[in-house]
Amino acid sequence: MTIRQTASPASASLVRVPSREHFRVVLIGGGTAGITVAARLRRRGVTDMAIIEPSAKHYYQPLWTLVGAGVSRAEDSVRDEADFIPRGTRWIQERAEEVDPVAREVRTSSGLRVGYDFLVVAPGIQLDWDKVRGLREALQTPCVSSNYDFHLAPKTWEMIRGFRGGTALFTHPATPVKCAGAPQKIMYLAADHWRRTGLREQVKILFGSGGKVIFGVKPFAEVLQGVVNRYGIDTRFQHSLVEVRGDRKEAVFEVPRSEGGTEQVVIGYDLLHVTPPQSAPDFIQKGPLSHSQGPNKGWVKADKYTLQHPDYPEVFALGDASDLPTSRTGAAIRGQAPVLVENLLAVMAGRKPGARYDGYASCPLTTAYGKLLLAEFDYEGKPAPFFPFINTFQERRDMWLMKKHGLPRLYWGFMLRGLA
Repeated sequence: MTIRQTASPASASLVRVPSREHFRVVLIGGGTAGITVAARLRRRGVTDMAIIEPSAKHYYQPLWTLVGAGVSRAEDSVRDEADFIPRGTRWIQERAEEVDPVAREVRTSSGLRVGYDFLVVAPGIQLDWDKVRGLREALQTPCVSSNYDFHLAPKTWEMIRGFRGGTALFTHPATPVKCAGAPQKIMYLAADHWRRTGLREQVKILFGSGGKVIFGVKPFAEVLQGVVNRYGIDTRFQHSLVEVRGDRKEAVFEVPRSEGGTEQVVIGYDLLHVTPPQSAPDFIQKGPLSHSQGPNKGWVKADKYTLQHPDYPEVFALGDASDLPTSRTGAAIRGQAPVLVENLLAVMAGRKPGARYDGYASCPLTTAYGKLLLAEFDYEGKPAPFFPFINTFQERRDMWLMKKHGLPRLYWGFMLRGLA
C-alpha cells in the first residue's frame, strides 16, 4: 500500500492507493488444479508466476470418505500449502475478490491489484451450508455430520460406530458437488459396517438425492443399483434438502409435484449425513468471467476441449469452478491440467491452442470395506478405462487398495509436483 499526499500542505490529506504487482501468469487458487498447473508450468520454464490462495493448509479431500469410515486419519489428509508452491513462484496469501479481464488484473481482499498477461482460474468450489436452513445448528448435535468438512469427517465415524439402530439418512443436493459419488460412498461403507456388526436389520437406510438417478453414467449406474439392492437402501430421488430441524431430528426436502410446482416432505432421522449445496465462489458468480444466465449460470466459461475462455483468450479455467460438463474430481483435473498447460504455452507463444481434453474423469466409488468400483468416463458418458486390461465394472479389492494407499502417494508426490 502506498500513501499519496494531495492538495496543499495546509490542507493536506492522505489517500491510500492500493499497491499493484504484475506477473506473466497469475493463478487464482492453490488447490489441486492451481498447484498442478503451476508445477507443470514451472517445469516448462515459466518463472514469472503468482498464485493467489488464502489457505495455509492443503487438503487431500478424497481421503475424507475413508476418515468418515474409520479406516484413515484426518491428519493424513493435510499438509502445509507452502510445501507445494513451486520454487520461484510468488504466493499471495489472500482471497481473490474481483477479476477485471479488461484491465487484466485481480483484486485481492487487502486491495492489492495483481496484473497479469495470462490468467488461470481455479478457485475451487464453495460449500453453501447456509442454503439449508438449520443445518449449521444441526451439525452441533450428536447425530448430524458431513464428510465434506475436515473437522467433521471423524465425527461421521463416531456416529456410524456408535449407531444402534433406527433411520440413517444420507443426502445429495441438486447442485453440482465435489466428486458426485462421495455422498453415496459413505452410505455404502456405513451399510457394510452395520452388516458386519450384526446391526443391518435394525437400520433403515434412506438416500435423499436431488438428482434423478443414482449415477449419471448408465453402465456404472447399473452396477451401483445392484449395490443399493444388496444393502436394501431406500432411494428417494428429486429430493432436495432445504431444512434440518436438529431439535426434532427431522429433514425437510423439496420435491416436485406431478401436477407442477413443488411440495415439502419431512423425513425423520436418527443419523444424518449431509452433503451441502455447492457453487462457484461468490466473486466468480458475480464477475464477468462466468455465465450470467442459463443452466451454467455462475460457473466460469471455458471451451470444453481447449479450456480457453471464449471471451478473453488470455484466460483459461479448469477444475470445480469451471463449466466443463464433467464430474468435479481430482482425476478430471489430472486430465485437464496437461491440456491447459499445452494450450496456455501455445497462446503465450502466439499460436492457436491445439491440445484437447476429452472430458475424462473418474470416481472411485467405495461400495464396501475392501471393495471399490472405479467409474471412468468421458464427455459422451462412455467408459474410458485407464487400466485397459482390468474389468472396472466389478467391485474390486485392488482398486480399494489403490484408493487407500496408491492415490494419496500419487497426489502428494507426483500430481502436485507436476509429474503426473
